[in-house]
Amino acid sequence: MTEDVPAGPLAGVRVIELAGIGPGPFAAMMLADLGADVVRVDRVTDVDPSAFGTPHPDLLNRGRRSIGVDLKSAAGRQVVLALVGSADALIEGFRPGVTERLGVGPAACLAVNPRLVYGRMTGWGQDGPAAPYAGHDIDYLALTGTLHGIGRAGERPVPPMNLLGDFGGGGMMLALGLVSALYAVRGGGTGQVVDAAIVDGVAVLSTQIHALRRLGMWQDPRGVNLLDGGAPFYDTYECADGRHLAVGALEPKFYDELVRLAGFPLHPDEALDRTDPANWPALRAAWARLFRTRTRDEWTELLGPSDACVAPVLNWQEAPQHPHLAARGTFVRRDGVTQPAPAPRFSGTPTAVRRPPPQPGEHTDELLAEAGFDAEHIAELRETGAVA
Repeated sequence: MTEDVPAGPLAGVRVIELAGIGPGPFAAMMLADLGADVVRVDRVTDVDPSAFGTPHPDLLNRGRRSIGVDLKSAAGRQVVLALVGSADALIEGFRPGVTERLGVGPAACLAVNPRLVYGRMTGWGQDGPAAPYAGHDIDYLALTGTLHGIGRAGERPVPPMNLLGDFGGGGMMLALGLVSALYAVRGGGTGQVVDAAIVDGVAVLSTQIHALRRLGMWQDPRGVNLLDGGAPFYDTYECADGRHLAVGALEPKFYDELVRLAGFPLHPDEALDRTDPANWPALRAAWARLFRTRTRDEWTELLGPSDACVAPVLNWQEAPQHPHLAARGTFVRRDGVTQPAPAPRFSGTPTAVRRPPPQPGEHTDELLAEAGFDAEHIAELRETGAVA
């Protein structure tokens, strides 16, 4: 059933997603949010028909349909290749060589569809000494030098959840790579493989830090620099109620505005020269003492509508209710669930959450019929367990 929602800029693009976790599904979600018809190939062992009609709780799977396939069976492999025949792109997130052993690797898929863009999502990449081994976001950040730079001075590195690696350097880079390769195909090029490695993506994200190091504007010790919590005017502070403010008054004119509105400093603290890092510890202590005199929301009311560059540190529940995010519709409610809205925004081809996350195998018959399988063949595939 097609829903009456905006089509999005990727309308008409079909993507086959071999079910995985984390960055691969995130890339597929991004493409679905932008209007692509994404078909998720789930494992037959995950199919529970009694759950059909109820949205799956994993929001990363939103916007697509699902077919249950046994990739280890010859018939299941043929089903995937049939889907690939009419697709524009494929996403897989297995270890290198796995899809080749399953018979749905790049060579097999491009033989069926030479215009296919074959997207591969891994942590280490398709080659290199570490490629065969397991890893997680924290490991990829560690190897690129990025994890070294995150944390307080004199303390151990802090994992930034898995947003930087899995989703920023991983899934987002894969989505960009797929769209770029699709653009090349539309321009007359042939299909190709997109090797998206989290180590590569995170390294690219850290380009500015490498540039600042070359310019002599970034020190290797963590927590002592302008943007890593070293500067007292780019940090977080506890307020009277135990909640926190984020202060980002980098430029002098914004810092001056913060000083004016906040009434800094309290007696007997001093308004020391902020351009001298030697003064940063004393300035941080002075600002901390001032911010503890009011609650987070009192400070927000005073400093929010200004160029002081201060924002309240909201929790997961508070964020969707903030007036700015609410006014922009940064979060949407779909099927009773509040979730981040698709981004970015398009003036001519607006996006939307078109479908809730499907249950594994919820659209098997529908998708097989679209791929040209008749009722008898579908029944045979079900009977043998090739699909579910």
